[in-house]
Amino acid sequence: MNEKVRGHVFVFGKNIDTDQIYPGIYVEATEMDEIKKHAMAGSAIPDLVERFAEGDIIVADTNFGCGSSREHAVMTLKGIGVGAILAGSYGRIFYRNAINLGVPALECKDAVTLFRTGDECEIDLMTGEVTNLTTGKTTRAEPVGDYMMNILRHGGIKPMIRERLAAKK
Repeated sequence: MNEKVRGHVFVFGKNIDTDQIYPGIYVEATEMDEIKKHAMAGSAIPDLVERFAEGDIIVADTNFGCGSSREHAVMTLKGIGVGAILAGSYGRIFYRNAINLGVPALECKDAVTLFRTGDECEIDLMTGEVTNLTTGKTTRAEPVGDYMMNILRHGGIKPMIRERLAAKK
């Protein structure tokens, strides 16, 4: 995981819950090839999977990922290769699941007003600088910090812990 993320933006509104991110009717899926087909299937952009390119960025207003605590909501976004998520705020468990699964999630109050779907974005995860490359406007997000960046570089907390345990042997 690089410290900078760059991709096109897909903008969502407030209170995007986990059923919009990954509808519960698909929760029995266990293989990533099946899980990723349903990313944002319950949202205002239900065809996101067809339009999304690896590294693209989700921008949302407040309370992104509220609702149930199932990891599938983050897994489906990781499966389609989301570069990062910028939201005004997050459901607490969704946010922790995102970091633990290696998906950058930054709190950025201004992001939803700075971008329109299709704009190109660059995020510096360590400084929190967010740039709309289409308009040239910038804002700041809460940077991820060293510990979380370490988790992200490993692709999640489990790979990070596995590496630490292996180094002790």
